[in-house]
Amino acid sequence: MTVKSSTEGQSSIHLDIPQLQKKNDTVISPATMFEPQNSAGTRDRSSGNSVSPTLPAVSAPEKKLTLFALRLAVLEKMATGLGTLGFIWATVVLLGGLASTLDKTDFWFITIILLIEGARIFSRSHELEWQHQSTRSIAEAGVSSFRMLRSSPRALAESMKVMLSPVSSATRKQSQQSREISETTDATNVREQKLKWKLTRIWTSSEVPIVPYAGRVFLSRNVSKILYWLQLLSAIACAVLSLMKLIERNFGDIAEKDTDERNAKAALYIFYGLALAEALVILTEKLYWEWKVVICKLLERVNEECDLGASGMNSTQRFFYDSYWRCINGSIFDGLGMDMVTFAMDLLCSNSLDEQLIGARILHQFSTKERFSDDTLQKIGTTLPVIERLVEILNWEDPQEEEIRVSAAEIVSKLAGKKQNSLRVAGIPGAMESISSLLQTNRSPSSTADGIREKKIVFDHEDYGHWTFINLGLLILKKLARDHDNCGKIGNTRGLLSKIIDFTHADERILKDSTVTTSQVLTVKRSLQVIKMLASTTGTTGKNLRREISEIVFTISNIRDILRHGEKQPELQKLGIEILTSLAQDNDATERIGGTGGVLKELLKIFFQEGVLENQRDVRIVAGEALAMLAFESKSNCHRILKLNVVERLLKVLEIPVLDVSAGRILRNMCTYSGPESFNQLKEVTAAAPTVLKAILSGEGKLQEVMVGLAVHAFKFMTAEESTAFFEQAGFREAKLACALVEILRSHRNPHIKVPRMRRFAIELAIWMMREKSTNVQIFRDLGMEEELEGVMDTTSELESYNIFSGTFGLSRHSTTIHSLVETALMLLNNRFDQPIGY
Repeated sequence: MTVKSSTEGQSSIHLDIPQLQKKNDTVISPATMFEPQNSAGTRDRSSGNSVSPTLPAVSAPEKKLTLFALRLAVLEKMATGLGTLGFIWATVVLLGGLASTLDKTDFWFITIILLIEGARIFSRSHELEWQHQSTRSIAEAGVSSFRMLRSSPRALAESMKVMLSPVSSATRKQSQQSREISETTDATNVREQKLKWKLTRIWTSSEVPIVPYAGRVFLSRNVSKILYWLQLLSAIACAVLSLMKLIERNFGDIAEKDTDERNAKAALYIFYGLALAEALVILTEKLYWEWKVVICKLLERVNEECDLGASGMNSTQRFFYDSYWRCINGSIFDGLGMDMVTFAMDLLCSNSLDEQLIGARILHQFSTKERFSDDTLQKIGTTLPVIERLVEILNWEDPQEEEIRVSAAEIVSKLAGKKQNSLRVAGIPGAMESISSLLQTNRSPSSTADGIREKKIVFDHEDYGHWTFINLGLLILKKLARDHDNCGKIGNTRGLLSKIIDFTHADERILKDSTVTTSQVLTVKRSLQVIKMLASTTGTTGKNLRREISEIVFTISNIRDILRHGEKQPELQKLGIEILTSLAQDNDATERIGGTGGVLKELLKIFFQEGVLENQRDVRIVAGEALAMLAFESKSNCHRILKLNVVERLLKVLEIPVLDVSAGRILRNMCTYSGPESFNQLKEVTAAAPTVLKAILSGEGKLQEVMVGLAVHAFKFMTAEESTAFFEQAGFREAKLACALVEILRSHRNPHIKVPRMRRFAIELAIWMMREKSTNVQIFRDLGMEEELEGVMDTTSELESYNIFSGTFGLSRHSTTIHSLVETALMLLNNRFDQPIGY
């Protein structure tokens, strides 16, 4: 690859130039490659990473669940403590030390209460575990339902038809038999064989038959209900028995005269009091549970506030039971440390696919909701194992794992939107390969009726959401490409550039047909955005990327098709043109673009089109910039443009605001690089002299700079007599132009980032005027030109040494330094004008 450069000095240099602010009264045109720009700042603006206003702190909805779990745990531990104390009191004091003094009735009451307490402790210790199993079974059922929907939507339709049809059982059996025959026939299809559900080699926890031949009664999902009612009945029984004895105060034949008997009576009071207190605490706990869960619907409200939807209800239940379990088994405050995001990240990193899916659903929901996204992405971004798992999931191509893969891809796309997180994602070994797997497609060549071979996208599974993954993959790459280092990694990933460029292909139907799906147009748009960002990368990385992009044979032809057929898609046209402009920084790419049939013609067609809408005006502007870049230092492209006989039309555009800058640059580059053989064709440029002079005198900024530069070369096509006649005919004195040039130097004491060539062009035009007419020398002397030139000599900068820029890197150094131009002008002012001008 060769970089645009001159024979003098190095090819490029990095310029440390601060970002300038926009003036209050002057509209500054967007920066192009003809002016240096802070590439990092520009990229940040386009990436949407601007600082958003600080949002008020939002209380996490799941805190209501952890607080509820804490309160339940307090009641549960209180009941357990009272029960344990009562159990010890009965076994050690009553049955151990005072058993001989107990009445037969009290003995059996105590025994029954202890048995009930034992049953309650057993049921409580296993209730949470069964509730976990029940919650997990709901999740498994949800996952299975999703997979069944994905693998056999026809089976779902048949099932719904059977359920909703008011038919007899016999008719239903016949329908079922016919459905089974239909499904058997469909199973012979190759595609459905690939999607066939795998054999289940382990028990699903919700379907375990605890007792053989017991049917549905002893399924594990029903056991938790049995244990719940057992606890409730135990508490009621304890309360009734204790109240009976405390109210009746009938303790058999125990007399108060004997000390042991008095102690036994007191011990019975204490025991029955403890049993009653425990039962009341348990009943309070159950009532509190019923109030919050059944009546107030706490779980449903939290699930709604978390925006988890109907499918997320089992996730909310599981989170609550996990928090409650921690409060019961450890400190009562252990559950307060849980939050939904951490809970989901733990599930995502587990080895169970069902748990991973639950975790992915929660993280996806939280990372895409504005209320929770910042906090969620911050936690995910600082947890490397979670990022690694998300990146790993991007490689999962099993159709049964489609939902979790979609969720992971969307989470990664959100992560990539933050700079630090994007660096972490790209820094994971194999991350780019995983992202590349999202762009999985097979393009097979096929012949059209005209015998022309074109490429068509062929997918392995028609029901699989390939377009969704492709768009997500391109979105991730687009966000990663905002960082310079990530651009290099994208370019170094084997086959990735080719995949991205494949998706820039858009045939005439996609570009013109309004019925084309949005996802297809979005794919083309995002692929163009990624290529644009890669092509505009600065430094050595940018050079290598531009070379690789331009060497892929489909790049330029795909963009040409968009230019040719994309009248209804101006945004796509603009992106394609901006890619061509960036690629034109490389000489080889410039020649490839110009040599690809129809590219220059389509660019000129867009640039000259009239009566366009506002959004299409932007396309005309970038088309002009692209043509200026393609004509820059390319003699062959200048000749190609001249062959299209567009000089006269360019002169007309020179009078159109906004487009006049691009037209001026195109004409100047053609005059500079076309060579002497094009003299007769370019002589028409002299007709633009009045427009050029008017812009020099009254214009400002880029327009003035471009017109001064054009005047230098346009006036070369005039002889001395022709130029004198022109000034006389226009009623325009040369002294007025000289005064304007001196004023330009005076108002630009230092080189300006927006008009880096202003002083150079002004000095070149002054040199031409002094060489053409000796009387002009005295005019410049009287205006103080010599003093201004000496000021320029003291303030020259590397900024003025380059024709074009890539970010803050200067490309294509001028063949003549500004010092040399100043010295030539000073010699002419001192009547020593035998020296060559040097431009």
